[in-house]
Amino acid sequence: MGPTLRELCPKSGLERVPQPPREDIRMTDVALGLRWYAVHVRHQHENQAERLLRMQGFETLAPMYRSQRQWSDRVKEIELPLFPGYVFCRFGRDQRIRVEDTPGVVQVVKFQGQPAAVEDYEIADIQAMVASRVRLTPWPYLKAGDRVRVERGPLRGLEGTLLRGTDGTRLVVSVELLQRSIAAEMDPEMVAPIRAMAAGAR
Repeated sequence: MGPTLRELCPKSGLERVPQPPREDIRMTDVALGLRWYAVHVRHQHENQAERLLRMQGFETLAPMYRSQRQWSDRVKEIELPLFPGYVFCRFGRDQRIRVEDTPGVVQVVKFQGQPAAVEDYEIADIQAMVASRVRLTPWPYLKAGDRVRVERGPLRGLEGTLLRGTDGTRLVVSVELLQRSIAAEMDPEMVAPIRAMAAGAR
């Protein structure tokens, strides 16, 4: 008998395999009932859980960002999860038990006792931000603010909330189910207000 998933799970040095952003929902997704779900994982097990889910054939997303940490004698740059404690995974509802039996996984996020799917456009937004290679950071969840669409640059076509502060301008996108957001540094000249654009279209 071959090694189990637990035996295949190393303690460190896990590498993520980047995945390209999905531009639309594949017809096979609808036919097979495949949706994206947020999977709650154990503390600091995001990479491990994602790797083991991918080994089982699931499509996953566990976006990371780079952050500087001050050590006693030096400053070190490390990778941290944009959504600490969560991995996004695409699967059918009949596969939930397989997902939750994966080492490092706590449970699939539920609403009223049922697995709660993440909107496809929210996943697509996150994938586009990761693929753009702009600087990303976690951000407090936002619902209010100026809704804008990026007109130029690597995030062209992406919609989100625009924030202006003393340290620059950021485009914020959110995952409503988790009440969490991430932000990308943005040149304000690259965006246009959605309301103004809609009015012009009329």
